[in-house]
Amino acid sequence: MVAGESGLGKSTLVNSLFLTDLYKDRKLLNAEERITQTVEITKHTVDIEEKGVKLKLTIVDTPGFGDAVNNTECWKSVADYIDQQFEQYFRDESGLNRKNIQDNRVHCCLYFISPFGHGLRPLDVEFMKALHEKVNIVPVLAKADTLTPTEVKKKKIKVDCLIYPMPKQYFHFHNSFCFSNKESIPFAVIGSNTVVEAKGKRVRGRLYPWGIVEVENSAHCDFVKLRNMLIRTHMQDLKDVTRETHYENYRAHCIQSMTRMVVKERNRNKLTRESGTDFPIPALSGVADETEKLIREKDEELRRMQEMLQRIQDQMHMQKEAY
Repeated sequence: MVAGESGLGKSTLVNSLFLTDLYKDRKLLNAEERITQTVEITKHTVDIEEKGVKLKLTIVDTPGFGDAVNNTECWKSVADYIDQQFEQYFRDESGLNRKNIQDNRVHCCLYFISPFGHGLRPLDVEFMKALHEKVNIVPVLAKADTLTPTEVKKKKIKVDCLIYPMPKQYFHFHNSFCFSNKESIPFAVIGSNTVVEAKGKRVRGRLYPWGIVEVENSAHCDFVKLRNMLIRTHMQDLKDVTRETHYENYRAHCIQSMTRMVVKERNRNKLTRESGTDFPIPALSGVADETEKLIREKDEELRRMQEMLQRIQDQMHMQKEAY
């Protein structure tokens, strides 16, 4: 998912990341149309392949975010969309055909920070506060070519937000790479849809009177570091954190809500029997029974998963001692 106000180069960066044009038919709105525009959710699918491994990625865009005069709770549409994907996955997971579940959960959100101004705006802070417990947020400093190297460093120090932390176990094996990545956050990026010639090579970049800014040149921006983190080094970790933290929090909340509903229904039935009233409170026994059955199934599944995890850990420990 990409989020941020219009004009920060979100579409251009996505095209640069995946070497494609996902927004051929996009309609650009004028200033008057943006006044009444609401936040929309649009999805694009792109297929990428690296070393024979094919991968299908879904890009979720949020046009209209932060464009209105009054942006109060403009992030609610984004939060609702993330919750809807969690809810759909929870329903599919609770169904009979669990082998063919399609995972549409949002595993990462690139949040674009404006290069202008002094640090984070109130809208940026409220967005991250509202969504950091629902999705992995990776802050991105947009249009880094509008800033000098000194200004980029000062901007990163002022922003100083690490919403999605690198996993600790990863530092042990790739210490130098992760240290440079951590120091680069928020990633200062540049995007370009044009190919220019620089030093005899054709590269994606931007041509200025004073020279050429290369998108994939680490001396010019953090584009390569961001792409490597998203596609190569941390893709699986983003999925794991989504599954083990964000989705599990949502799942636990749903089960707790259902449990409270069952307890409340039982108390109502008990109160009806004890009062002996001629007009008993109507009970939703079918819903309560189904909910209670679902809770028991989820508890049993959780117990099996814990046992399986313990067996895997024991095997890894035995293999480690054998070496």
